[in-house]
Amino acid sequence: MNQEDIVQAAAILKRGGLVAFPTETVYGLGADAANPAAVKRLYAVKQRPVAHPVIVHLGDALQMSHWAQTVPTAARKLAAAFWPGPLTLILQRAAHVNDAVTGGQGTVGLRVPAHPVARALLTAFGGGIAAPSANRFGRLSATAAEHVREEFGADIDFVLDAGRCDVGIESTIVDVSSGQPALLRPGQLLGSEIERVLGMPLAAPGITAPRTPGTLAVHYAPATPLKLVPATALGDELTKLLNSDRRVAVLALDILPLKSAQLVWLTAPVAAADYAHDLYANLRWLDRACCDVILVERPPASPEWTAVTDRLRRAAG
Repeated sequence: MNQEDIVQAAAILKRGGLVAFPTETVYGLGADAANPAAVKRLYAVKQRPVAHPVIVHLGDALQMSHWAQTVPTAARKLAAAFWPGPLTLILQRAAHVNDAVTGGQGTVGLRVPAHPVARALLTAFGGGIAAPSANRFGRLSATAAEHVREEFGADIDFVLDAGRCDVGIESTIVDVSSGQPALLRPGQLLGSEIERVLGMPLAAPGITAPRTPGTLAVHYAPATPLKLVPATALGDELTKLLNSDRRVAVLALDILPLKSAQLVWLTAPVAAADYAHDLYANLRWLDRACCDVILVERPPASPEWTAVTDRLRRAAG
């Protein structure tokens, strides 16, 4: 990775092209957020429903006022505390923001990423970059450049390769567009940390909450059917499947308890942050194992595992 790559990527974006780039969370597939034709192509390449909004990535918090109708105090507090970083804020959109970015809603999602390559690209580009995760819609997010290339091949114009992403799961999303701030998607940034800065509890999403990325019932899914199983039931479920002559892939927090030609076993890290970092790469590896089903041991029920459990529940559908 060098400055020439950054300049080339920014030039491609300015011409209406698509560039995959790393953030601290996952790789994003970027288009000029102010170019409706570029965003339309982004949706087409991702096979993303047009009513499902994307997040606009910004170079700094000062740009919020260009994209948002108003910037409430809660948004300013959270931006000051957590940007650059893995937090997306949902605000009332400015009048000029086009429907291609917002999914036709009155709100827009904004984030200032922390990854140095993302920040260099945003500085060179000079505007907002619409960048959902760099994967086909509903599938596993990409946390390495090779995942992006496997997913899209020649369908996109450029990939900025900066190795593996640090966090490994998507950003926390908080709605500050009206009333009490609400947590719409968990991420590495915990709700308790956000509440501490706001000085108030976060609300749960209501029925009128804005549509946001990654909140559908089925998402982040491998092609192989995935089943989330409590640790106490994993052994019985595995035995049942093996006895029915099924080939089984397992992601668990413990070591392989038995050997079978029908079994592919992957032991995951026991720390939540490390598990999240490896999650999508591990699921991609298991998805390539040509099994009938992926069994995943349900993570512990503690706050630091909330985002991982959310992704696994959606992957299981």
